[in-house]
Amino acid sequence: MTNELDTLATALYVRIDDALKAQPHLAPWRPKVGLAPTLSDAELVTLAVLSALLGFTSERRWLRHARTELAGMFPYLPGQSGYNRRLRNACDLVVHMIRMLAADTSLWSDDVWVADSTPVECGRSRDTARRSDLAGWAQYGYCASHSRYFWGLRLHLLCTLGGLPVLFALSGAKADEREVLVGMLQAAPDVLAAHPQQTIIADRHYYGRAFEHELTERHVRLLRPARRGEPERAGARVFKPLRQTIESINQTFKSQLDLERHGGRTRAGVIIRVLARVLALTTVIWLNDKTGQPIKRSLIAFDH
Repeated sequence: MTNELDTLATALYVRIDDALKAQPHLAPWRPKVGLAPTLSDAELVTLAVLSALLGFTSERRWLRHARTELAGMFPYLPGQSGYNRRLRNACDLVVHMIRMLAADTSLWSDDVWVADSTPVECGRSRDTARRSDLAGWAQYGYCASHSRYFWGLRLHLLCTLGGLPVLFALSGAKADEREVLVGMLQAAPDVLAAHPQQTIIADRHYYGRAFEHELTERHVRLLRPARRGEPERAGARVFKPLRQTIESINQTFKSQLDLERHGGRTRAGVIIRVLARVLALTTVIWLNDKTGQPIKRSLIAFDH
């Protein structure tokens, strides 16, 4: 590993380990009677983040690589099935660490967020759509940004202008983006309480009197482009250049963190692979922020 990646792995491991010591209930459930795992939960989650940063989309290839290149840091590694099973059970811990690291950055206090969703493709053949364990959750949808249809899910993101994930959710491809955004805000009242009078920048699909009323009730101001037939909305000239920020964040997930090459075949598998990528981006921003780097969202020092 490079010195930068080694630093990130060490810093993340220590934060996870400290969090587990302070809040033991965050640890994935395991029987009280039995052998203690040789690979700790902090090491497990750190491995998942390194895998996402280094671009490994196959767990078997990643574990082979780790046994050869990372033996000094991780002297014991389980088999692929054990690694996969334990990682799926660590979802709550990963979600907690995303929030903990995000709140420990200077970007957390930003008073402007950007909202959007991006496709998470899960298959391309009709047989996959019929037989997959994801059928019923994954759906056929259309991505207007890239003018293409896809079968899969959508990752909904609420981020700061610096790219820090604040809230996120996975839904079917046809889910109403407005309903998902309201649902994310309802599920995290503590986040809104810590950010009074917040502004959200979104595209023209986030519209509707009832939707905007929901946001106003939560003391959130919405900035979006005017739809056809609407008069120009307040703030349009100011936020238009900032609107591209969310597209850039989506591109980071897709091109550098291989979001659409997640390899998940079950609900739990897709969820943990997406969460690992969200945690990877959050960890990079957290470390860059702590070390005073000018570009917080830069992955260059950690992706090789």
